[in-house]
Amino acid sequence: MIVKPSKLIFRTLLVLMLLCAAPAFAQAPVPAPPSIGASSYILLDFHSLQAVAESDPDLQVEPASITKLMTSYVAFREIANGNLALDDTVLISEQAWRTPGSRMFVEVGNRVRVEDLLRGIIIQSGNDASVAIAEHIGGSEEVFASMMNEQARALGMVNTHYVNSTGLPDPAQLTSARDSALLARALIKEFPDFYGWYSEREFTFNDIRQHNRNRLLWRDPSVDGLKTGHTSSAGYCLVTSASRDGMRLISVVMGTASEEARATASQALLNYGFRFFETYQLYEAGDELRRERVWRGSDREVALGIAEDLFVTIPRGRYDALEARLELEGDLVAPLAADQQVGELKVVLDSETIAQRPLVTRQAVDQAGFFGRTADGFRRWVGGLFGD
Repeated sequence: MIVKPSKLIFRTLLVLMLLCAAPAFAQAPVPAPPSIGASSYILLDFHSLQAVAESDPDLQVEPASITKLMTSYVAFREIANGNLALDDTVLISEQAWRTPGSRMFVEVGNRVRVEDLLRGIIIQSGNDASVAIAEHIGGSEEVFASMMNEQARALGMVNTHYVNSTGLPDPAQLTSARDSALLARALIKEFPDFYGWYSEREFTFNDIRQHNRNRLLWRDPSVDGLKTGHTSSAGYCLVTSASRDGMRLISVVMGTASEEARATASQALLNYGFRFFETYQLYEAGDELRRERVWRGSDREVALGIAEDLFVTIPRGRYDALEARLELEGDLVAPLAADQQVGELKVVLDSETIAQRPLVTRQAVDQAGFFGRTADGFRRWVGGLFGD
């Protein structure tokens, strides 16, 4: 089944014309990704979840302050669940106040609004703010780390383990470029109202103004977040996202040599992705892709579709080469439940499957009465005899 209506004769003539055409009309191959001086990296499309460039994306590495993406994610979920409010105040413990590294400069014994602490985590990368939020939500940083790990498992972050909320070095605290991209996507998708904080260039607290360390916020107007990280053992890391003409990409570089190196590497990846690839929404959840005969059912046919939106990311100019194939597991025999998987939808480009989704029924179909079932049984038997 072709993705869009087409005329076989026209397509055949077009193929013959292209085969006979001069080489100048051939589709230019996509160049290799830029050379990146990082221990690992990935460039992920937000909508399709397809990686358009990667190098050791599942390598476990130290996350440094990339950790704070999960710290804020857990806090956002607590707010969404009604367990935390932006106007709540948090008592700053001595442990939070003494936390080394980058700081928001909260003072021990003071009470600070949750919103201020979250902005201090996101914009200033405050370790003191991270510990304060962790203690407030979990009772202790250790309990909060278990909450972080629970969310990591729920997001499919299979190469990630947290032991603290800050990203301060610990041999047991690990993540990967792919996991960090999945977490960034979840933040953008689930909490659009809070995501704007990641684009803020500076934040002032206690009369101390500090700048966001993500240099791309100044260099590229399409970049709108997310988080930097650095320790001597982890190197310089950056998770960032940009949106151009409706296409959003997430870039993760881990273990670069300097602040400038991580910014340059991330910019090169984003430019590569936007220049040579494009993303299309082929189907929406609930679209009727086909109607199929139902045997022994109260209805003669059932609509088939997919349960979630389907996006694909492909090299620019290749949309017309896409094909969609609907593959049924066999005859559809009632009773059928709504959203029951009966096959698979595969999207193919150049004989390679680039996306696939379960093909499901859009509504339930009950069994027909005795006579209907008997008649259909006879028709199937006759059809089997004559190959119909």
